[in-house]
Amino acid sequence: MAKVCDICNKGRMSGNAVSHSNRKARRVWIPNLKKVRVVDNGSHKTLNVCTRCIRTGKIKNSL
Repeated sequence: MAKVCDICNKGRMSGNAVSHSNRKARRVWIPNLKKVRVVDNGSHKTLNVCTRCIRTGKIKNSL
C-alpha cells in the first residue's frame, strides 16, 4: 500500500530530525491515512484517505 491519500495525493515528506544539541538525522513524515468505504455510483470502494480530508468532507465533494 502506497502511503498516499487517494483524494488530495498527500504523500510522505522528508526532512531532518534536529536534536537539542542541533545534530541532524534524516527522518520522514507520513500522512495519517484511514481506510474509508465509499459508495460511488452504486458500488462500494475502499479508499485510503488522510484524516484532514475526512474532517473537511472532501470525500463527498470529490466523488
